[in-house]
Amino acid sequence: MTNYKNKRFFLLFFILIVFSLFACYDLVNVLTFPNNVRVFENEKQPIDVNFPFKVSTLQEENEFLRIQENNYTTTYVNPIKKGKTNLELNFLGLIPIKKVTVNIMPKLKVIPGGQCIGVKLNTKGVLVVGTEDIKGIDGKKYNPSHEAGIAIGDTILEINGEKVKDSQHVISVINENKEKSLKLKVKRKNRTFKTSITPVQTYEEKDYKIGLWVRDKTAGVGTLTFYEPNSKVFGALGHAITDIDTGLLLTVEKGEVIKSKVASIKQGKRGKPGEIKGIFYDTNRPIGKLEYNTKFGIYGHLYKPMDNSIYSKPIEVAGQHEIKVGKATILTTIENSTVEEYDVYIEKVSKQRSCSTKGMVIKVTDKRLLKRTGGIVQGMSGSPIIQNGKLVGAITHVFVNDPTKGYGIFIEWMIDKAQIQQYESKLARRGCP
Repeated sequence: MTNYKNKRFFLLFFILIVFSLFACYDLVNVLTFPNNVRVFENEKQPIDVNFPFKVSTLQEENEFLRIQENNYTTTYVNPIKKGKTNLELNFLGLIPIKKVTVNIMPKLKVIPGGQCIGVKLNTKGVLVVGTEDIKGIDGKKYNPSHEAGIAIGDTILEINGEKVKDSQHVISVINENKEKSLKLKVKRKNRTFKTSITPVQTYEEKDYKIGLWVRDKTAGVGTLTFYEPNSKVFGALGHAITDIDTGLLLTVEKGEVIKSKVASIKQGKRGKPGEIKGIFYDTNRPIGKLEYNTKFGIYGHLYKPMDNSIYSKPIEVAGQHEIKVGKATILTTIENSTVEEYDVYIEKVSKQRSCSTKGMVIKVTDKRLLKRTGGIVQGMSGSPIIQNGKLVGAITHVFVNDPTKGYGIFIEWMIDKAQIQQYESKLARRGCP
């Protein structure tokens, strides 16, 4: 009898331990839940909160959404109409843990892209991409940039209170001031600081230098992902434009999107990513203005609609909860300027609460595309991914060791970054952190 009681005690103790472990895991899950979420009108969506935690509305009769539970295993929010409301995450429906703001947006429709585009970007200030010692007029070595505390990756915004226009402007100011100390305003990551630097007259050329290599512009090709037909706001690439030397994100002072067509393709092979090489044309007539360069794509406004012979009418965007492992297609351009649709397979979908460029694993299955490119190549970034008639994401990266595979970003993150709030006609600011 005693043995039976001991067994029962240990069983209950074991169950309690297991329950506590799951409760602790779910508590972390609740505490790290986003403070703001976005859902689409009339589209039921699961909420990643499990028993013993519950989701409830703060109003008894909520006019914006309803909460539905499925045997304590899955909780859904059912948005009723456009607006903003609050939910509460609590323990057993009794102890409040966290409040979450829910933005209910109208269903969004966009025109999918696939066109090869040229991108020209001028940076804010000049980016420091290298430093060097200078041999002065006296034959000695000097390093003004080191003494001023300037490092590779810094951005010089101002010299002597004057906004820096480009690299030529920097050279001009240095040689005008000669050996006079210059006051610089410098940005390093998210902070700005001021410093002074004194130019040195060089032994060979007899001009003045500060020991810095700087860059003020870049250009390349990529793929348009979508544009919203009313506002003409576009998104492309699905990842950032970065400096080729430092790998840092380039900030936009001004930029343009111009027409481009495919000139040649270097096929992707194991260990050697392929590449699309494009040619810019009609450079005096840009097709759009580039306004933002983010970790999750580039964004701006088109001056006029872009033709897409495959999808001439807008299609719905899908939330990540709608995306399934299975067949899909991508739109991309691999010859001249013709957009074509190719078969792919979504092998993996990773749930995400915050922005990432790696939400899906995509495998190219289309024999035509594999024969021509070997799979995913540089320049295809931004190619829209379509599943069940909805835009679900965009190609972002290729697997170096398997060019038939790559990553895709969820389209909901790109929509957030595009800063389209009122989908019918006007723009407002919003986005993921």
